[in-house]
Amino acid sequence: MGAVQPRTSRLPLQNPVAHGTDDDPRLAAELSAALAAARRRAVRDGDRQIDTAHLLHSLLEQDPQVRTVLGGGPQLARLLGYLVQRSIGYGLRWQSGVEHAGDAGSLLPVGLVGAVGDGLSPLAAEALEHACVRAERRGARTAGGVDLLAAIVAEPGARAVEVLDHAAVDIPELRARIDDGTEGASAFTG
Repeated sequence: MGAVQPRTSRLPLQNPVAHGTDDDPRLAAELSAALAAARRRAVRDGDRQIDTAHLLHSLLEQDPQVRTVLGGGPQLARLLGYLVQRSIGYGLRWQSGVEHAGDAGSLLPVGLVGAVGDGLSPLAAEALEHACVRAERRGARTAGGVDLLAAIVAEPGARAVEVLDHAAVDIPELRARIDDGTEGASAFTG
């Protein structure tokens, strides 16, 4: 009798999102958890990349500071409703394209090609890099969810910004409140 062959087989990587890693030491625990949740959401939805809408959805679920910045209440429920619709309707429209930076045409930072860059849209990877830079500027060792939210809403072409617009979030007001550190008032307009 011959040797028994192991039952595991090597399958080709069909979805780069499923095989990424979320353990970048520059990310706070909450942000790493949100990134892992966004990865699971993208895989479940059949998306080939994690985009900023996946990140926003996971930030809202994982990070209480992000929910506070957005104001909470019925408006937050409306935003989550739009994000769920994103998985159904927007996602079908967005699956055919790659989310990338608008007119800036910026390149994916080298720092993200390894750990967190796996399976991210170019714009999502750029937002994570900007979140790390923002955290460093304010003297923090790690980037948190609000750092990532600030980076996401700074890019008008982000899918997450489109969702925020549909949910009646006042983006300029949200940016100002994040920059000022003001978390009391709601960023929702209607």
